[in-house]
Amino acid sequence: MALHKIKDFDPDYRQHFDGDDVKDLDLYSGDEKIGSVNDVLVDENGQFRYLIINTGAWIFGKKVMLPVGRARIDYNARRVYAEGLTKQQVEDLPEFSEDMQVDYDHEERVRSVYRSPGAAGTMTGYGEAPLESSAALNSPVPVEGSGYTGSPVAGGAAAYDRSSYRYEEHDPDLFNLDRHDDRVRLYQERLIGSKTRRKSGEVAVGKHVETETARVDVPVEKERVVIERTSPTDATAVTPGEATFQEGEVARMEVYEETPDVRKEAYVREEVRVKKVVDQETVTAEEKVRREELDIDTQGRPVIDNDRNKRK
Repeated sequence: MALHKIKDFDPDYRQHFDGDDVKDLDLYSGDEKIGSVNDVLVDENGQFRYLIINTGAWIFGKKVMLPVGRARIDYNARRVYAEGLTKQQVEDLPEFSEDMQVDYDHEERVRSVYRSPGAAGTMTGYGEAPLESSAALNSPVPVEGSGYTGSPVAGGAAAYDRSSYRYEEHDPDLFNLDRHDDRVRLYQERLIGSKTRRKSGEVAVGKHVETETARVDVPVEKERVVIERTSPTDATAVTPGEATFQEGEVARMEVYEETPDVRKEAYVREEVRVKKVVDQETVTAEEKVRREELDIDTQGRPVIDNDRNKRK
């Protein structure tokens, strides 16, 4: 099936999209700008098939084809997101030139890169809308929230040829634009508190020896001899022959004294017990969180039931 640049297929294509145009929008992967959208390729029925992206300085200005199933457009931010696109994929993709005619073989080379392991299903669960088209350009491209799942051709082998290949049938993850339901997912951030245990300090309890001079008072007794000489009160004479005068008579008396006996002994003066106790406190942390709110843009006079309780 031949592919056409969107302007060649319908010079007034912007009228079908309320003046919005995906061409020249910035191309992002996450928060990183990786290039821009140069053009759109549609099939003979006017269905979007590929975005022509220019990777700018990311891969030296290489132009490649990005299947529409791997793109997500945000007209308000004027951005197209290709979160699953890697530098390796861009390097492996064949380069697109303005004057080339994209044929089946060129498409197969492109599709084989995106079917490579890890390529399929990388765009799962977007909070914003994928790029959609209706059956043809006479219907506008809506932007709605969608999840995404998909798989390459079973076993990686082509179960088709150039005459039997069908985009949505054989590569639904790359081209199926009707894979979403009618839900818009609103996301909200929340704070989750956790704890980590770390060493905040250390207490070492030991002992050492200090020396000081101690004094103790020990009362001791000493004996001394007191010699008293007195005059007798009775000077009666002794019987003759009773008094014998002789030399060498001695009266003996032993004298004693006490000496202090000082020794040292050790005893338990104090006991020290070391233990840990846990003090609990509540630490309050504040952080700004984001929440998505629904914006409803209506035209005409549609009937809208905005009952929260009916959400499933």
